[in-house]
Amino acid sequence: MDRAAVFDVDGTLVDTNHLHVVTWWEAFRQAGHHVPMHAVHRSVGLSGTDLIARLLGEDRDTGRDAELNAAHKALYGQYFDRLPALPEAARLLRRLHGDGWKVVLATSAGGAELSALRRALDADDAITATAGADDVDAGKPAPDPVRHALDLAGVPAERAVFVGDTVWDMRAGSRAGVTCVAVLSGGIPRRDLEEAGAKAVYDDPAHLLAELENSPLGDVPG
Repeated sequence: MDRAAVFDVDGTLVDTNHLHVVTWWEAFRQAGHHVPMHAVHRSVGLSGTDLIARLLGEDRDTGRDAELNAAHKALYGQYFDRLPALPEAARLLRRLHGDGWKVVLATSAGGAELSALRRALDADDAITATAGADDVDAGKPAPDPVRHALDLAGVPAERAVFVGDTVWDMRAGSRAGVTCVAVLSGGIPRRDLEEAGAKAVYDDPAHLLAELENSPLGDVPG
């Protein structure tokens, strides 16, 4: 019987969260907004428009959202050729694929950014499908990305585990009815992740790989 391991990418498999913090901070600065980096960090994982709304408020000039999104994409794009995969991330995906799991990526990235992340990860042979930002109407914490990933895998929620690094990931997975596992490699505190729905928390992909059989993924029979 099929089972699915659904993964967020930024901060979960590829070490990019702090690059997003710096490039969003600079995009805001260039537009005349002084947003603290810690506030940006807590918003990473949301779609661009949702991140802007959370940081600038609903009474902002929404006509400038596209400009801010474009500025962030241009700044972040400078790193596309050197995005660092987290230790053992590719090995984790290949281990799951070899064990019969359908591995699906569920990410807020799309287009050239998603392509750069997949190149950094270098594990396409283990990935069954990808649910990117262009595939759903609402991003995390809405359940849409996770539900779409399950549809792509053809697996029900009770036969899936979602691995992410932010509270937005945990909320999205929980709303989709999927068991959630978190990693600390995105920089979000353990307690916040647990309160948002994480059943178990690991340091990073290498730690999850080492504890795989005893993790919530080990509870889903093959």
